[in-house]
Amino acid sequence: MRPLYESLQDDFEIYERESFHFSPQIHNFVECFYITSGTFELGLDQHLYHMETGDFAIIFPGTIHHSQVFDPGPCTNIDMLFSTSYTGVFSDTLLQNRQIDPVIRAKDLHPDVPYAIHSLLADKQAGKLSQVLAQSWVQIILTRCMAVYQLEPRSATVNNDLIFRSVSYIAEHFAEPITLTKMAKDLYVSPYAISRMFSGTFHTNFNGYLNDTRIEYICSLLRYTDQSITEAYINAGFESQRTFNRVFQEKMHMTPREYRIKSRGLKNPAGGAAVSPTADPQKGGETTPEKTT
Repeated sequence: MRPLYESLQDDFEIYERESFHFSPQIHNFVECFYITSGTFELGLDQHLYHMETGDFAIIFPGTIHHSQVFDPGPCTNIDMLFSTSYTGVFSDTLLQNRQIDPVIRAKDLHPDVPYAIHSLLADKQAGKLSQVLAQSWVQIILTRCMAVYQLEPRSATVNNDLIFRSVSYIAEHFAEPITLTKMAKDLYVSPYAISRMFSGTFHTNFNGYLNDTRIEYICSLLRYTDQSITEAYINAGFESQRTFNRVFQEKMHMTPREYRIKSRGLKNPAGGAAVSPTADPQKGGETTPEKTT
């Protein structure tokens, strides 16, 4: 399976950001969400869990998850991703089980957990986080959380489930010129069955989900790599720049260049407050049309 976070350095990443909607995805990392302000709706498979400030959740590897944000006020969370190489004795537990409820409420969360999260974030931002230290903090977090979670074995038929197979398929092939017909043929189901699954479970259609997946991948490239905007949209599977610009604007409510500047906190190289809308600071002034028609 092609991971959605190819830019992950040393199999570990942590950052605090504004909470936002992301479409259902699946990857082989452990992912944690700690809500620092506002509220957050965390989706696992077909279930949606409401989270408030101070709540914490762990997403086990290979679990379909998504999010929604309905709170009009400021909403932020600390997002942490790491491979199972950081989990020590908990590795088999994470791979073979699932939580009945992934959310640990603030009142039930051991104080070691937020302390470890903030320590990891501070050390990472300061460039002082070693792999050994990260592993130690991660295993403290898991020790405290596993004592709270109620676990059950993963279903032996999960890999035959249409939702799981569809999300896995798009995670693997989103950068290719795939179609609903081709996907249905490869999964040995009817196009109608897949269309009904997307509309009923994810409240979108095949093209909408595919575009969401591609845009989220592009956002990670724009934020964490020096790929040009053109390289990013081609590598994500968009064949038309016009289509890419339209879809990106509709989903992110800004241009790709504006997103790169905002996500990195970039300033005008000359010292001003903003970068020219036609100059890509990552590629020495390379230009790409941003206006869509």
